[in-house]
Amino acid sequence: MNRINNKLREHKKLLSIYFTAGYPNLNDTVSIIQELEHSGIDMIEIGLPFSDPLADGPTIQDSSTRALKNGMTSELLFNQLKDIRETVSIPLIIMGYFNPMLQYGVEAFCKKCQDVGIDGLIIPDLPVDVYHDQYKSTFEKYGLANIFLITPQTSDERIRFIDSVSDGFIYMVSSASTTGAKTGFGNEQTDYFERIANMKLKNPQIVGFGISNNETFKQATQYAKGAIIGSAFIKHLTKNGTENVRAFTELILK
Repeated sequence: MNRINNKLREHKKLLSIYFTAGYPNLNDTVSIIQELEHSGIDMIEIGLPFSDPLADGPTIQDSSTRALKNGMTSELLFNQLKDIRETVSIPLIIMGYFNPMLQYGVEAFCKKCQDVGIDGLIIPDLPVDVYHDQYKSTFEKYGLANIFLITPQTSDERIRFIDSVSDGFIYMVSSASTTGAKTGFGNEQTDYFERIANMKLKNPQIVGFGISNNETFKQATQYAKGAIIGSAFIKHLTKNGTENVRAFTELILK
């Protein structure tokens, strides 16, 4: 069974952390992953930087630009991760855009993911219909879960279709905006969280966008299995480098 599915079966609320590979420095990727696992994080999303990250807010966009200037590429990321499973056991997911994967070759990219121990992919600009018709069998061949995003504007019909072709979790975007930290969720978001919970989907949901502290983590996980933090962690790395990763996670999980 995929490491993601095993983790989702644990009787706890899960915290996933996103960071951009190659940021703040080109060779920080592995040490950040190791520090996050030592800090009690449940899953990690490794951002593959892209020149036009449409779903990301300014903090993650800036980190992506910096990582590209540092020299990060798909091939380099795979080289950095080639021995990661000797020291890290939690689920690892690559989050990136489809163009670099097409350029690399979708099957070759999936095979590399399997070789280094990646458990799943999040590709915001790959439509679920295209995935279902053209790529699902390839992902399954290499044991990769493909995680799809839903928003408050996604129709129930679309959500149920996404649920039917998914095997892992559904990434529940808290709002229709780009990524970024917020101070809290309003009634509109909590109504949306409750609505999705009441749909009784077969795949658990993990909330992303707008999680930045213990309060928003608890709000997001009241109706969902877990939450994802990206921008707030990137800001921590920008300010502190790779030092004191544990200090950041302790504030979320206190």
